[in-house]
Amino acid sequence: MHLAYPAVLAVLLFCVGLYGVLARRNAVLVLMSVELMLNAVNLNLVAFDVSLRDSLHAGQALTLFTIALAAAEIGIGLAIVLQVYRNRGTSDIDRLRDLREDADPPPSPAHLPLRTDAQETEQELAQQSRENGREQKLAQQGRETSAGGQTE
Repeated sequence: MHLAYPAVLAVLLFCVGLYGVLARRNAVLVLMSVELMLNAVNLNLVAFDVSLRDSLHAGQALTLFTIALAAAEIGIGLAIVLQVYRNRGTSDIDRLRDLREDADPPPSPAHLPLRTDAQETEQELAQQSRENGREQKLAQQGRETSAGGQTE
């Protein structure tokens, strides 16, 4: 068997995987494309190992290592994608831009303490309860005024 056949197949697999990584927006499809690229590398490793008639079978040993690495990569990658989907509601890569770290974040004043979401929520609830209390007092005063005018 000529070395050209598996090499051409590996190039085609790698190109399809590269297209998938560059063109797809879904994170799961990107992970599948990376797997295609790794399988193209595995095909080349085995083909060159058979072609060179290596007595140690180094290509096949590297292929087993690459398969184990790919299994770990897909497990961790799918766990991350699943967690992002649960938190954000989408696995679209373009919509996940807010996970990106900026090169230079906007400066925050050093003298002001940073507020957490819990503190903001607590302050908003306190403001709403004060407004509700005022509305209830005004409604009660309006009832007392109208009730006082009717009894006279």
